[in-house]
Amino acid sequence: MRNLDPRIRQVLKAGTAIPAHPLALDANGKLDERRQRALSRYYIAAGAGGLAVGVHTTQFAIRDPRVGLFEPVLGLAAEEMDRADRVLDVPLVRVGGICGRTAQAVNEARMLRALKYHAGLLSLAAAKDLDDEALISHCREVAAILPIMGFYLQPAIGGRVLSFNFWRKFVETEDVVAIKIAPFNRYHTLDVVRAVAESGREIALYTGNDDNILMDLLTPYCFQVNGKQKVFRIVGGLLGHWAVWTKRAVDLLTDCHRLALSGEPMPQSMLKKNVQVTDCNSAFFDTANQFAGCIAGLHEVLRRQGLLEGIWCLDPKETLSPGQKEEIDRVYRAYPELNDDEFVREGRDTWLKP
Repeated sequence: MRNLDPRIRQVLKAGTAIPAHPLALDANGKLDERRQRALSRYYIAAGAGGLAVGVHTTQFAIRDPRVGLFEPVLGLAAEEMDRADRVLDVPLVRVGGICGRTAQAVNEARMLRALKYHAGLLSLAAAKDLDDEALISHCREVAAILPIMGFYLQPAIGGRVLSFNFWRKFVETEDVVAIKIAPFNRYHTLDVVRAVAESGREIALYTGNDDNILMDLLTPYCFQVNGKQKVFRIVGGLLGHWAVWTKRAVDLLTDCHRLALSGEPMPQSMLKKNVQVTDCNSAFFDTANQFAGCIAGLHEVLRRQGLLEGIWCLDPKETLSPGQKEEIDRVYRAYPELNDDEFVREGRDTWLKP
């Protein structure tokens, strides 16, 4: 892979937690730089192996020229990762969101490269009318600028169904470093894993299936490759869900890695934990209202922890749905062991310092 630090390649291969970074706004809808930096510091302190910025959780409207926050927000996160890398043994993985038609996507890739991001998470939501060949051409043009992380986004929030044949061709692209699998569909998830298996390439697989996080990380995916059975695994996560209660998410990923490497039978406790995490995600992401409050729900958790001042989004209409606050109350009561409120209380004042 051209120009990719071997240490970053190794982190991606081993699997790490990459939170999808939210956007901190003040009551006037302007960027709250102090709290934006505090969020980055929180994720890094919690043990995240990287940050994903400019993605859905950061709000796509940051790209609107009238808003003008795409480059500033990416730049702030880069500065905080620079600061952290000076004392970390292993550098943080820097992922920036890339979207739009080819001209826009290429321009965003160039901006990310200038800001020293390692990879672009390439959304294909704006290319719903393209066939597989045109999609592959689009991906390769972007990958010629910056290594890319493929992205299977669920159709319910703007994605499109992508065929096995697409993924089989996609994984032949030289500068594909990883794939985020987030169709919220077992069949479509298998399409991606099988495509990688049949390619013979080492491409890191990351879950974005917020409805099945732990099981994605614990499941051995077995396929016949050249007459031999081989096992493939989803090794990490790039998740909006991991933008909250991040310390616990990192701990759970560590547990999943340990179990996967040990070959031990799956403990019932992890199966139960998977259901609990999914229940929390349902509250945060507002599945009762077709994900309408998914960003505001994450903001509400961060507001309760004192990391955000409010739940404001760039679109004033984007807020909690009726009953969503009560659902978040419920999962807080039901699964107190999954929150990291104490960890945040201990570090918050430090993270909020200018």
